[in-house]
Formats: sequence, structure tokens, C-alpha cells
Amino acid sequence: MTTRVGVLEMLSVSAATCVLGALLMATFVLVPAPAGATGTAHDSGGSVAAVTGVPANGFWLTDSQGGVWAFGSAGAFGSAAGLHLNHPIVAIAPTTDSLGYWLVASDGGIFSYGDAPFYGSTGSLALNKPIVGLAPTPDGKGYWLVASDGGIFNFGDAGFFGSTGSLALNRPIVGMAPTPDGKGYWLVASDGGIFNFGDAGFHGSAAGIPGLDPTEKVVPSRSGQGYWVEEQNGTALPFGDAPGAPPPEGLLFQPVTPGDKAVLFAFAQLGKPYIWGGNGPAGYDCSGLALASWENGAGVGFARVANDQYHTAGTPVALTSLTAGDLVFWGTSQTDWTSVYHTAIYVGGDSIVESTGDHVQLNALDQWGLGDLMPNGRRP
Repeated sequence: MTTRVGVLEMLSVSAATCVLGALLMATFVLVPAPAGATGTAHDSGGSVAAVTGVPANGFWLTDSQGGVWAFGSAGAFGSAAGLHLNHPIVAIAPTTDSLGYWLVASDGGIFSYGDAPFYGSTGSLALNKPIVGLAPTPDGKGYWLVASDGGIFNFGDAGFFGSTGSLALNRPIVGMAPTPDGKGYWLVASDGGIFNFGDAGFHGSAAGIPGLDPTEKVVPSRSGQGYWVEEQNGTALPFGDAPGAPPPEGLLFQPVTPGDKAVLFAFAQLGKPYIWGGNGPAGYDCSGLALASWENGAGVGFARVANDQYHTAGTPVALTSLTAGDLVFWGTSQTDWTSVYHTAIYVGGDSIVESTGDHVQLNALDQWGLGDLMPNGRRP
């Protein structure tokens, strides 16, 4: 069984602003950028669209209208912003040298920028299901498009090795990855099911494992003799010879549980002032933030004051079992609920969102030590 980790663990990135940006947007795309490039932005005003990788030196964002944002060392090579698109952009993929990228629309229309060549598209075809992703071949001289039914469309030097287009799937296909030599590929479904073609070996599947968040990616090991199945919350399940943690990846996060929704609301309040007795939206005190996040984010209400929240909000949960949205508390006596003086919202990764000091902020759970931490949290 896998344990559902917190919202903050969904991305392996160093910059907190990137994490928070991803959380606050419904959809969001990150791809590797080359060292030494400069970055600018093309803004189209569309909703941000998907997620695909987090490098140390920069990344790109793309939105449903084809706008592209370049950050850090990522180069700005162009965008589809301002064009009349027949269908929304759903994915972005970099070239092998990261000096260009492809945008792909849900009808398989391809837009190429920088050194990304155009090899073909499905824009003129009547598709059974929409395109959900693009995977370049290892040498960058072709690409595959994959549809949500697992239909495969190959262009350039991308070979066709099979598809699930004729199968009745339990869950839709959400992504694909080629083997290192480009002579096969894996498809992954939203339940973690794996389908292998060509020289891609089957090393296991996450389908049927209880407690999974929606799956987003299959990431091959360096040898191609294994892979990680990655959930949207950052959990990476290794199969075959996939060692330890996978390379840094960007993941699209959408709330699954009420706690997720409460956390996303809380993140939207970051930086707002601490106001004694504040219930928002201008500012909050600690228990006011906890209550507003659950009421506005998840439609769940409970007591207003911190000690009453500890005594009555939802059900107790062990500190070793905290998940996103659970409330944690501090008190002067760990056996007396009336001594509770502070509450915060657990977000995963041993981190909390709280209103303290002079503003709402993201902090470590143990920032003040663990002496006053109450022995359990509460799950509203």
C-alpha cells in the first residue's frame, strides 16, 4: 500500500514560488531548459495547461491558449498566443538540446518553435479521443502523439509499435515515454496501469494499489529496464531496476480530497496580514485561517477558536498519519485541550500554512520545536 503524501510533495523543485504557482493554477507545464539561455514571457491570458519536468536552471509554462512563459535560464522561442486555435493546447515538450519546443493541441495540431522541427500532425484527422501528450524520440528527429484511448500517431523517425486504441480501458491513458533506444514505449493510465510495446519491458503496474492519487507519468530508468509510475501528489512507485527517486519532474496537481481543497485556499492567502480575530478576506488569525480554508475550500465548517477546534473539529488523527488539510495544534499542556493556543494547516512534507507573526506564511512543522505540539491533529 502507498501512503498519500501532502500537496507540497507533488513537485521536486527548489523554488517555493514554483510550487505555490503550480498549486494555485488548475493546470501547469514545466519542461527542462538549457544552461545559459535567457528568459522572457509571452502572455495570452489562458488557463495554464499541463506539467512535464523541473530542471534546476529554468522552466517553461504554457497555457490552453498557447501562451508560453520562460523562467530562469529558459529561452523564449515563441508562442501561439494571439493565434486562432481550433482546440486548446494540452502539452509542451522540449527538443533534446532544450533549444526549442513543441506545443500540441487536443486535436493533435502541432506548433514548433526554436530548433523544434515540424514532422506532422493529426490536426486534419477525426480522432476518436483527444490527444493528451507528445513524446519526442530520443534523437529528436520525430515524435509520437498519444490520445486518451491509447491511440498512437507517429511522425518523423518515431516508429509505431502498437497501441491500446482498440482496447476497453478501465481508465484513460494520460502519458507515454519511449525506451532509451526509441524502439518501444510505455503508456500509463490514470490508475497507474502500464501498457508496453516494442522493446519496452513490463516490470509491474500500480493499477489496483489502494489509496493512489491519479497517475500522471511513467518515467523510464536510465537503463530502460525499469520505470517509475508517478502520482500527481509526487509519490513515485519504482518498478524493475528504477533506483531510489526519479529525476525531478513537474506534475499537474488537481485537488482530490477536501483537505487538498482547503490547502489550495490557504495557499491563496499567503502573505495576507495577521489580524487578531480575522476571518478574511483581508487577513486572518490562526484559527480564522483554518476555518476559512475549510469553509471556502471544502465547504466544511467547525468551531472558530483554536482550542475548540482541537476539541471538536472532525476526528482525531495521529501525527504520523497527517495528510493535506489536517489541522495541527500547539498547547501548554498536551493533556488539556483548553490550553491550546495555536492552530495551523498541514500541507505535507512536514510543512504547514499558518497565520502567525504579521502574515500568513509557509513554515516547517517543527519550527518552534515539538514540545508544545499537541499529540494528535484533527481531520475536519
